[in-house]
Amino acid sequence: MVSRRLLLAGGASAVVLTALWWMRGGDVNAATFEITKSEDEWRRLLKPAAYKVLRQHATERPFTSPLDAEKRKGIFACAGCDLPLFASETKFDSGTGWPSFFRPLPNAVASSTDRSLIIPRTEVHCSRCGGHLGHVFQDGPPPTGLRYCINGAALTFASSVSGPA
Repeated sequence: MVSRRLLLAGGASAVVLTALWWMRGGDVNAATFEITKSEDEWRRLLKPAAYKVLRQHATERPFTSPLDAEKRKGIFACAGCDLPLFASETKFDSGTGWPSFFRPLPNAVASSTDRSLIIPRTEVHCSRCGGHLGHVFQDGPPPTGLRYCINGAALTFASSVSGPA
């Protein structure tokens, strides 16, 4: 006869294993990217905030990135590998405190399933180096209805407006 303690331990183990399976990362970790570096190389290359976001999947605090208020024409690129990701024409003020875009540049981003919270989300990462950028949600403006909510620490900005000569 199975004891109640053994039955409870087995059930709890099954719940924990199921939760760990559910929360595991998406396919991004298994992917091969054009640019790969060791964690030490990334740590030396990136600013601390960029390293935490791009390589450790952190999220910066809302309303802390100057890129959230960036209004000039230009290109937002990956802070890890400088791949152009978003054109300024696709940026909008979502009111969330993070730079938001309704469309990435062609072949610039890839996605995977993020189950780190109870509800699965679509994680967005750089298609060249695999760096974590943020998430995409289906509550954005026309024409796509998408909101790419991107950490400013994962981006750089290059203005296409030339200054005075």
